[in-house]
Amino acid sequence: MIDLSGVEHHKAITEIVDVLCNKTQNTDRGFFQAEAAYFLGKMASNQRAVIVTKDRGEIPVNIYALGLATSGFGKGYSVGIFEDELLSGFRERFMNETMPMIAEDNLMKLAQERALRENSDEQEAIDKVKGEYRRLGAYPFTFDSGTTPAVKQLRNKLLMGKIGAINLQIDEIGSNLISNVEVLTTFLELYDQGKTKNKLTKNTNDNVRGEDLEGKTPANMLLFGTPAKLFDGDKTEDEFYSFLETGYARRCIFGIGHQDRKAFYTMDPAEIYRRQTQSSNNQLVSDWATKFTELAAPEMYEWKMVVLDDVGIKLVEYKAACEFAADLLPEHDDIRKAELSHRYFKALKLAGAYAFVDQSSQVTMDHLLSAIKLVEESGNAFQSILTREKSYMKLARYIAECGTEVTHADLNEALRFYKSSTAARNEMMTLATAWGYRQHIIIKKRFADGIEFFTGETLKKTDLDRLIVSYSNHFAYHYEGEEAPFEELHNLMTLDDYHWSNHYFKDKHRKEENAFPGFNMVVIDVDGGISLETVHELMKDYTFMTYTTKRHTDTEHRFRLILPINYVLHLDSDEYKEFMNSVMDWLPFTTDESANQRSKKWMTHPGSKYHYNKGELLDALPFIPRTARNEQLIAARKQIGSFDNLERWFAGRMDTGNRNNTMLRYAMVLVDSGMPYQEVQDRVMDFNSKIQNSLPESEIQSTILKSVAKKYITN
Repeated sequence: MIDLSGVEHHKAITEIVDVLCNKTQNTDRGFFQAEAAYFLGKMASNQRAVIVTKDRGEIPVNIYALGLATSGFGKGYSVGIFEDELLSGFRERFMNETMPMIAEDNLMKLAQERALRENSDEQEAIDKVKGEYRRLGAYPFTFDSGTTPAVKQLRNKLLMGKIGAINLQIDEIGSNLISNVEVLTTFLELYDQGKTKNKLTKNTNDNVRGEDLEGKTPANMLLFGTPAKLFDGDKTEDEFYSFLETGYARRCIFGIGHQDRKAFYTMDPAEIYRRQTQSSNNQLVSDWATKFTELAAPEMYEWKMVVLDDVGIKLVEYKAACEFAADLLPEHDDIRKAELSHRYFKALKLAGAYAFVDQSSQVTMDHLLSAIKLVEESGNAFQSILTREKSYMKLARYIAECGTEVTHADLNEALRFYKSSTAARNEMMTLATAWGYRQHIIIKKRFADGIEFFTGETLKKTDLDRLIVSYSNHFAYHYEGEEAPFEELHNLMTLDDYHWSNHYFKDKHRKEENAFPGFNMVVIDVDGGISLETVHELMKDYTFMTYTTKRHTDTEHRFRLILPINYVLHLDSDEYKEFMNSVMDWLPFTTDESANQRSKKWMTHPGSKYHYNKGELLDALPFIPRTARNEQLIAARKQIGSFDNLERWFAGRMDTGNRNNTMLRYAMVLVDSGMPYQEVQDRVMDFNSKIQNSLPESEIQSTILKSVAKKYITN
């Protein structure tokens, strides 16, 4: 792209946007810049300012702008400042002095041409033309809605007077888009040269078809409102994106106002108040209002601004850069390609508006580069519009943030975009669940009396330096809550005669009804049946800690396995029980089932042997009950129902390419458990026969069982 380092926005944009930011308590300039560009273009268009180019002839100055910002941003207030303060002098002088004078002169010329052509009385032709002009109605400096016939009628009036522009300004575009589809479609034609095709109407005594007039009537458009109303996930959003695809993407200057950039985020109240009330605000408004009033003078009518060769070459350079960047986009990305490849034309029109404001007879390099700078920022705003949240994303966020259980009926009432048909809403819920998973949003569902209920939660990632523990030297009372670093857990586990839990408790009293939902590690009791070393081998891919209990011996291993999980979960008593049962069922060894109680406590042991392992955090999502991931886990277990826990553990890791290594690890676990060689061989062969893409028996004999035999000999 063009090097814009050191390029500043046009002075009018900079100073006016400064005032708007101060008065609306905003630091985000994007919305106001697009708005300001529209009003500058509006003045130039009404005076029929034109850009004179060597390659494209005369191009009218006009601006289409779309500004979006959340409620409370100051959209209406800022527009009011433009209309009631900055442009009021221009409008009054233009409407009361310049337009009547210029129109009168052009109507006389039109009447003389008709009289000469028709060989009729000149005064009669003058009276007829003036009557026709008057019947076309008063000129609206701005209108907020309309129809195609009304726009074409207004256009006929402007063609007769050869002054003025068609200025559409729609607030709350999300609420008003559908009702203005017709007029917005007409404005698609008007952008480039201010031309549109006339509709053929039947000529009658009561409705005499007027004479078609050739000419240009520049059009300006400002659409603004809140993103939520425009991106409703329903008909309005579909229609809006259809308009972008049809041509508004390439025609509009875009501005986005971000609520999180309000002044109070970065300034104290005293600074905000100072900026709101500083005298320079009113002085700048007054200075620019005076300047704009001068632009309404008759001598500014049909102001011509020549594009010199060096500026034209720079514009061609920018056009080539835009088109090259657009060509790099995928073919299916039509809207982005259209917006990007036509930025040069928006920049040219905006540069013309800058030149008009400066009363310059040339479009200078500064005008062009300042315009390119704003258009590039407009392009960034456009990208954020295209990457808006889809309906299923909004659904996921709503369920996570609403704070209560909801049904399909609740969602249909609260969300305009939520579909009523079963197939459509099920598809949307599936997409919401899948997207939510990637955004750390978990959606749970349950059935009661045939009704489907949904709850959601935005999960917080576990910080290994802030693991949730509580402890006391009493088995039931005085449980102090603390966030403990993982690598210092042994300091707690090796204390003498302490009790600890992985939950906090109300009033520090450990009992089930007092347990606060919220934990980020699971604790497993292993009381014999498997060795400590074997568990270390099986769990080596995960981050964990083990510590031996008081009853641990060299022949009977008794210990606790502590597994931090990847999210902080908030589960009620029943959910936690299901969660822990699922985890214990997933583990490849037998554990104490009492660990499924939130109020479960464990003892410390000063003579404990502890061990740390660093790996990946255990993914908790598949174990959370009534979620899509949990349903998938249950379904997968059913498919391999004939496997025992240890076989299921290794079957899940039997990926193509590492089957031999995985089978060897399985065999070695059996060896470490004290199983005789023949039984190990039988178990390995049986397991191999159950898995898909099983290993050849000859490979097992020559590699895996050979290594097993060596292990027995070594031992």
